[in-house]
Amino acid sequence: MAPSLPASSVVRYYLYKATKAVEFYRPVMYLYFLSQGLNFTQIAALEATYNLTTVLGEVPTGYVGDRVGRRNSLLLGTAVIAVTLVGLGFAETFPAFLALYACWSLGYTFRSGSEDAWLYDTLTVELSEDAFAQVRGRGESVALLVGVVGAVVGGYLGSVDLRYPFWVAAGLTAVGIPVLLSMPEPESVEGAGGDVLSVQRALGIVRGALTRRRLRAFVLYYYVLFAAVLYLVFIFVQPIFETVTLDLGLQQDQVEQALGWYYAGISLVGAALSYNTGVLEDRIGLRTWFLVLPFAVGAALVAMWAVPILALPVLLLVRGVADTTRTLASQYVNDRIESTGRATVLSAMAMVSAVTVVPFQLGSGALSDAVSPLFALAVGGVVLAVGSGFVWLWEAPVPSSGRPRRRS
Repeated sequence: MAPSLPASSVVRYYLYKATKAVEFYRPVMYLYFLSQGLNFTQIAALEATYNLTTVLGEVPTGYVGDRVGRRNSLLLGTAVIAVTLVGLGFAETFPAFLALYACWSLGYTFRSGSEDAWLYDTLTVELSEDAFAQVRGRGESVALLVGVVGAVVGGYLGSVDLRYPFWVAAGLTAVGIPVLLSMPEPESVEGAGGDVLSVQRALGIVRGALTRRRLRAFVLYYYVLFAAVLYLVFIFVQPIFETVTLDLGLQQDQVEQALGWYYAGISLVGAALSYNTGVLEDRIGLRTWFLVLPFAVGAALVAMWAVPILALPVLLLVRGVADTTRTLASQYVNDRIESTGRATVLSAMAMVSAVTVVPFQLGSGALSDAVSPLFALAVGGVVLAVGSGFVWLWEAPVPSSGRPRRRS
């Protein structure tokens, strides 16, 4: 682990991560859509539109990041997201929300692969790629700590007007634009010696990465199974929290503010874990982390269906480990791909998750309507545990050997 952290570029990266906090609107997002006259079927259509746009946009936007530069791709994505959040606060019809959701997803696809690619290449030039998990984890902790305040503020703002959290989030997101303008483009992109990435070569890089031994099993293990179930947890936090807390005696008019504090707790747990991502990687190891976590999460989701009050701590912890796990997964993939086409490959990984979550989403929605959201997550836990077991029987997704030498 590099001893000279943080460098100036890393400090700017932390500032940029602080502007990405989404917790202002997240605790009341679905309540806002319902207040605007949308029903649950339309909300599901919005989520499907988001995923479809992600599927169609991830590789092309990752390719843009590799061609025009990681920082420029981040600038474009940040601007699109800020404008979209403003629009969401003004939208009143389903078609308007549908169009804005597509733009929202597109903005994130411009940032998804390029962000990690920028950081990894910057650390390779300035410090060491071995510092990626530590720096990214601490960056996530910065965003989550801002999110602690944002969730509480968002809950109270939402109790006044459900549009306000979106507009405040838009303002904070826009602050990221001048921060990004101060960030340099890593030399591995600028000084590539004229090595221009063609579309044909980009597709070949993606195909080679997805079929590479060890990496192919990890893609199935994390980006298909684990990431899809985590997405379901994100969707069902609010209805499950409302059901459980109302059964415990909470008043209906206190739910929004309570959700704000609950999401603040999620961010706090996530921040603590993310800040220590490098320590977790060194002491626990990637193999142990990914060996234990899917089975532990699967068992916990089943347990909270049997004992509903367990949902409060289980959902908090599962959502809390999501960012840390995403960082470790990105470290694993980055160590096994080349710098040229890095953003394209990372975007392809996100595309795999977006494709996979659609049947999970539709199936869990049907189960939730037929039985309950708790039952739907329990089924998801069983699928996660059983599916993970089959992956390990087929091929170990994380080898027992150490980190490979960086591919140049």
